[in-house]
Amino acid sequence: MQRVHLSICCNFDKWVSRTRAAALCLAALLLVDIAAAQPQNPAAAVPGFWDPRRRPERPDISRITLIRFMTETDYPPFNYAGPDGNPAGFNVDLARAICEELKVACSIQMRRFDTLVPALVENRGDAVIASISVKAETRKLLDFSDPYYRVPARFVARRDMADEDIRPEKLEGRKVGVVAGTAHEAYLKLLFTEPELRPYPNADAARQALRRGEIDYVFGDAISLSFWVNGTDSGGCCAFAGGPFVDSTFFGEGVGIAVKRGNDTLRQAFNWALFRLWEKGKFSDLWLRYFPVNPF
Repeated sequence: MQRVHLSICCNFDKWVSRTRAAALCLAALLLVDIAAAQPQNPAAAVPGFWDPRRRPERPDISRITLIRFMTETDYPPFNYAGPDGNPAGFNVDLARAICEELKVACSIQMRRFDTLVPALVENRGDAVIASISVKAETRKLLDFSDPYYRVPARFVARRDMADEDIRPEKLEGRKVGVVAGTAHEAYLKLLFTEPELRPYPNADAARQALRRGEIDYVFGDAISLSFWVNGTDSGGCCAFAGGPFVDSTFFGEGVGIAVKRGNDTLRQAFNWALFRLWEKGKFSDLWLRYFPVNPF
């Protein structure tokens, strides 16, 4: 079991061996995804999968008097121990907001990530909110609420190039840094064949190459890039270029709250509460508090 990592590994051969027809179909789907992901006001954008026309029903939770959330110990800014040692982070605050919306008492227990799923299966908790990726593998073990965030991919460029058009044909001859062995590299190899790819052993090496001007772009997960762009390590050199890429085949379906298989009452309660928090603007406020540079 793995959390959503800020670099997602992928087998190159699996993707590169696709036929040209499959690549074109995937590209068409990608354009639909990108269009759906870009709102009218990008500065105010937050991840969301909630359609205002499809309001979920509030289930009967009269028998639920306490929700025992579990989260992991050290995955900032999503989960970490605060100065007083108590759980803190985006996921923790979201869990508390959900309980407030449901008007149900909550407890939040921090555990090592590798112990979370066994603890849930053994009824030592009722739900896990710890950035577990929703995918076929995890669906075999757990049920999930609707996704409440995902990790898009984006390009970062030096500031004098950040306004350039980001399309495959527009990047011909450009040098793009990417972490070797990741889904981001596989994605570019399949759909961005015009630029010159420069694989690096890790994200820091790629980012420093961009800062030094050795490459034109870095392509990677937008959440970690947002912190780098806004942090001291970047030296103010760079900015996002173009919009987010949210192709589920490469970058995942998103992140949901995990419950035991068959616990539909709790899963539906989370769906209702998440929708309400989004509808009221509370989810947006919480997201922007933790992610001041918008990864979307």
